[in-house]
Amino acid sequence: LAIVIHDNPDPDAIASAIALKEIAISVGTESSILYHGEIGHQENKAFVNLLGIDLYRMEEHDISDFDQIALVDCAVPGSNNMVPTDLHVGIVIDHHPLGEVEIDADYVDVRPNVGATATILTKYLQELNIDITTNLATALLYGIRTDTQDFKRNTDPADLSAASFLYPLSDHEILEQLERPSMSIETLDVLGDAIVNRQVIGSYLLTNVGTIRDRDTLPQAADYLLNLEGISTSIVFGVSEDNILISGRSHDIRINLGDVMKRAFGDETGGGHATSAAAQIPLGVFSASKDRQTLLRLVNEAVTKKFLNVVGAEESKE
Repeated sequence: LAIVIHDNPDPDAIASAIALKEIAISVGTESSILYHGEIGHQENKAFVNLLGIDLYRMEEHDISDFDQIALVDCAVPGSNNMVPTDLHVGIVIDHHPLGEVEIDADYVDVRPNVGATATILTKYLQELNIDITTNLATALLYGIRTDTQDFKRNTDPADLSAASFLYPLSDHEILEQLERPSMSIETLDVLGDAIVNRQVIGSYLLTNVGTIRDRDTLPQAADYLLNLEGISTSIVFGVSEDNILISGRSHDIRINLGDVMKRAFGDETGGGHATSAAAQIPLGVFSASKDRQTLLRLVNEAVTKKFLNVVGAEESKE
């Protein structure tokens, strides 16, 4: 079984994949956890290292060598993962809203009401009476806590129930270490650029941080900027080698940020939850542009205009 998690995976995706791997072991099935991109966020790196988690890059395996494919914390082949779009998927387990997208798989469990895929997998382990090791419990609890922002975002009673079950089984020393990771220089630079380049329209804050290497710096900056007085929604975006990467956070009850991302940047590239969402837009022909400043200016104009058009706000004429 190939257990494929979304690109640049977070603790929720990784923990859920480990849980599915345990379920596979219980029925005598070998499995490998595959991912594409980078594990860039300092907390995510610490999470993988402290818990000794085995992950393999998609590029190092031929997906056709596996008997079955499971998508975990993502649902559509080719959307935020490297699974070919024409490949049949056996299992889909996810908690992200799908909108109008139809899933073609043998087994589908998508629960957009819950705050984390790790919550779903915890319930599976309970129902199947599978022993949960300390490391697995720690991983699942941390996955739930990070995806619900310590139960302050997109939280369902099922998340609280799963966390309550996992809490006494977890290693709290490791959890404490994970909560205090060091900040990388790049994260600090991106945060500085996000503050300097911010544009505020009403209660919306948009900021272009320019060229980035680590996409995980964007949600960190979006979370931080949402704390500014008078800001209800923060949108942080930058340009990698091939894509425009956008991350947003919101506590504005008037908008569903995941829906806004889809309407602004397309169903295939944008989406998420009401309070946290992201988009990844291919640069296409612009990726070969040698004039980086012009490219960044065009990206800034396009992203800002599309977002403001959807939310019905007007850009400042200054």
